[in-house]
Amino acid sequence: MPEGLEGFAAPRRLAAHEKKISEITKEDMRVRLFGTVIHNSDSLVVIDDGTGKISVNFRDPVEAKLGRTVRIFGKVMPAEEGYEIEGEILQDMGNVDVSLYKKAVELEKGL
Repeated sequence: MPEGLEGFAAPRRLAAHEKKISEITKEDMRVRLFGTVIHNSDSLVVIDDGTGKISVNFRDPVEAKLGRTVRIFGKVMPAEEGYEIEGEILQDMGNVDVSLYKKAVELEKGL
């Protein structure tokens, strides 16, 4: 361990559970969302996953091209109409086989 970090324990994050936008509830703390970018403005991204749309706010500007498939990890925050996400990670999933990804998610949920 590097000098000066003895006894340091990095805080653990809660697991981010794969959700469809329409499945998000007040009990959800952290989620993984998979969808298409329909709006991008500096640090705000809006995605649509076919079940709904949701705004994702990041601390810093992010690059997310319109129409691009992405996966977002973030914290669920109550909003006036439903929920929004405090974004932590944005992954470009443009090269992923979407049908294969969805099958893998369903298998994971079945475990």
